[in-house]
Amino acid sequence: MSVSHSSKLNKGVRDQYMKLPQGKKALATYIWIDGSGEGLRSKTRTLHQEPNCVEELPEWNFDGSSTGQSEGSNSDMFLIPVKMFRDPFCLDPNKLVLCEVLKYNRTPAETNNRYTCKQVMDLVKDSQPWFGMEQEYTLLGMDGRPYGWPDNGFPGPQGPYYCGVGANKVYGRDIVEAHYKACLYAGVDIGGTNAEVMPSQWEFQVGPCIGIDMGDHLWMARYILHRVCEDFGVVATLDPKPMTGNWNGAGCHTNVSTIETRQKGGIKAIEAAIERLSKRHKYHIRMYDPRGGQDNLRRLTGQHETSSITEFSAGVANRGASIRIPRQVGQDGYGYFEDRRPSANCDPYAVTEAIMRTTILGETGDGLVDETDETRLLRATLKD
Repeated sequence: MSVSHSSKLNKGVRDQYMKLPQGKKALATYIWIDGSGEGLRSKTRTLHQEPNCVEELPEWNFDGSSTGQSEGSNSDMFLIPVKMFRDPFCLDPNKLVLCEVLKYNRTPAETNNRYTCKQVMDLVKDSQPWFGMEQEYTLLGMDGRPYGWPDNGFPGPQGPYYCGVGANKVYGRDIVEAHYKACLYAGVDIGGTNAEVMPSQWEFQVGPCIGIDMGDHLWMARYILHRVCEDFGVVATLDPKPMTGNWNGAGCHTNVSTIETRQKGGIKAIEAAIERLSKRHKYHIRMYDPRGGQDNLRRLTGQHETSSITEFSAGVANRGASIRIPRQVGQDGYGYFEDRRPSANCDPYAVTEAIMRTTILGETGDGLVDETDETRLLRATLKD
């Protein structure tokens, strides 16, 4: 199994330098979403003192022509700090800084979905929306094969790997535990982790988070995952169907509640939300992966614990439905519901915004306005 060259560098030598004092200065690593809508970029600057809050961080800029976000003739783009975390790699007093991206004219970049998500979350704040997202991902070697899989063949069929224990059932637990501890240090609201159904596939959960915090914390957890994987020399992919055939895909199941659903008798509010979601299936499919539904076409087949991309469904304890009502919620009569359609590489800002627009603001329509060839294909797939 191939691993990256950088992971083979002597980490003990690095530690010698990391222990050097840095005076009162602090390193701030600015992190943003690039033009693909799923890739992350970062760069670091020196601050003269440790910042106490995100408002103390200066704006910065970068070359958008090198990140798929602008043309070279007008390439400067603005980095606007929006959330600050502790840095688990360089340690205190250093910071990780999540940023929004604005174009030269101070309008949001095309992949800056946080901008409108924040506006929607402000509109629905009285409903006190809580979110929890279950991020599935797959570990790959540098050769693109799932980590730990035979070089010339496949592991045994799915069954023993989910929440498995033992060297013949799980691969890469060191990475998972390092990521977990790094998120806790950083201040990310990580809630748990487990081995998933396909070998080398894992999941971590972020939340419950209120409103815009859901997207902020999940994006930072993703950044930390990729950084941890650098040290171990493997790749974490969020591809929603990394292996064709009889293998589970990777989703980002999204759990949702409001003050109405969490109160006694809240099942009625849950059922009302599901009814609204049922009438806007096409819109949500479009918002649930970075390519407007094209990635989920490979995953939402109605098999391997997924619903069909062409049909909306809901049910209690049904992992083959678009929306699952947990069994305990059905028994208690209040709580939350789970939208199982978002892909592993979804933008959590786009997902949570879409759910609030439909279930709380009551928006209607399929949202397919300016159609590309891809959205026309998706519309044909989702034809009534």
